[in-house]
Amino acid sequence: MIISLWLLGVAMKSLPLGAAYDVCWVGVGAVGTVVLGIVLFGEPATVARQFSVTLIIAGIVGLKPAHRPDVAEL
Repeated sequence: MIISLWLLGVAMKSLPLGAAYDVCWVGVGAVGTVVLGIVLFGEPATVARQFSVTLIIAGIVGLKPAHRPDVAEL
């Protein structure tokens, strides 16, 4: 839990709170849970699951360039 809070703080240095929360807690947590389920518990690694995880990772990666600090935020 402490590591998660620290990572959220690190992410908030370059991203707004909403994006940092999405990346650190929701996105990484979801991907990590799926990967651990496949590796540790033998859950099936279907094409649909792999594709879904890939979309989550693409969304996480896409949040950084989508943030424009030069635009005034409301």
